[in-house]
Amino acid sequence: MKKIILLTVLALLLGHSPAQSASVDGYYRKDGTYVAPYQRTNPDHNPYNNYNFPGNYNPNSGRTTPGNPDTYLDRYNNRGRSSGGLGGYNSFDYRRR
Repeated sequence: MKKIILLTVLALLLGHSPAQSASVDGYYRKDGTYVAPYQRTNPDHNPYNNYNFPGNYNPNSGRTTPGNPDTYLDRYNNRGRSSGGLGGYNSFDYRRR
């Protein structure tokens, strides 16, 4: 009986654990360039837990990402903005104060 309870609890815990990454299948870009399959973090609109945030370990490259966190955050916060005004994908400023 204890084994059944233990297995049930284990199955529930494993079934509800949050996924940390997602697999992306390989694909061809419009210019014909092939992009090989890779792992990426699940999108959650938080730049600090991305593989390419400076200081984080990137399993795709096997290295810790170099760079300046402030420069990364400037690029992250300004991506997708047109010259015509607001409209960035993520307008929240994640810079540590």
